Amino acid sequence: MHSLPSRQQEVLRATVHHYVDTIEPVGSQTLVKRFGLQASSATVRSAMGALEQRGLLTQPHTSAGRVPSAKGYRHYVDCLLPEPGAAAQHLEQELALLSLRWAAFDDLLLQMARRLTDFTGLMSLITHPSRREPTLEAIRLVRSDDRLLVMLVENSNHAHHLNLRLPHGSERQIEAMETWAQRQLEQNGTGQLDWQALPRELQDCGRTLRDALQSHQQLQTPQESSALVHGVSRLIAEPEFSHSNQVRPLLELMDDQPTALVPALREPCPNVLIGQEHPQAALHHCSVVQATYRSAGDGVGQVALVGPMRMAYATALAAVQSVARTLDRLLN
Repeated sequence: MHSLPSRQQEVLRATVHHYVDTIEPVGSQTLVKRFGLQASSATVRSAMGALEQRGLLTQPHTSAGRVPSAKGYRHYVDCLLPEPGAAAQHLEQELALLSLRWAAFDDLLLQMARRLTDFTGLMSLITHPSRREPTLEAIRLVRSDDRLLVMLVENSNHAHHLNLRLPHGSERQIEAMETWAQRQLEQNGTGQLDWQALPRELQDCGRTLRDALQSHQQLQTPQESSALVHGVSRLIAEPEFSHSNQVRPLLELMDDQPTALVPALREPCPNVLIGQEHPQAALHHCSVVQATYRSAGDGVGQVALVGPMRMAYATALAAVQSVARTLDRLLN
């Protein structure tokens, strides 16, 4: 995003703050009076016109003031976001005093979700930690009469065993086959074997192993994460969701696949999806602010807030990061 002239930055920031607070389009005179801008109404009006040409502000009606667009919110989040206020620091201190005293893991997540909703007024969603997609790290082959025993070791310290019929005449290929497969895993680092590079003398044993691995991978379905949601009533009470045709797709998605509201993040840095940046069309009228937390055993979960694009982003970001850090501390 290209940087804006300082005057336009000031006007965009003030417009976002006014609209988040009032849900009303704003004109230049109101911005000057409310935020004490050191400029005339005509100068501010000119800056608003420039921001509208850039697509950062929009005018709902011809005679109305301006409101931020999705692009305007994105620029605000990326370039103009203020530091979180004292309330966010208070939440951080409050969560720092928590200890893992709940009888069940869901009780902990429910307490966190409720606190998030109470603090921000937005719908909160916390997913259970799910194990990252396993990567094959080692293969061991052992002959047992006319059978080939295969042990597959994954990076998550899980192991699987396959029992295959050994092709006739391939007994002498087993040791060389294991050496080739292990060298492939070490060189590629992706958990995949390049079967095109399989030596011709290992084709009989290799074909059997390849077919078995492909069948095993197809049967291995990714671990589905479940989600705990709180504050749905807060979400549908927002003016942006007063029409059923806007809120119904979102509620249906929450019923069928609640974890789809928060695309999986592997990095600890927070993420903000605004409007059509979200892969799900049901959330194109929303913003999602999320952060990851980790549990023992390499599980990764998501902490998120869902609301209209008109939200207090600095507060929402501070809140999800505080909860994610707290879950990290309590679960590790």
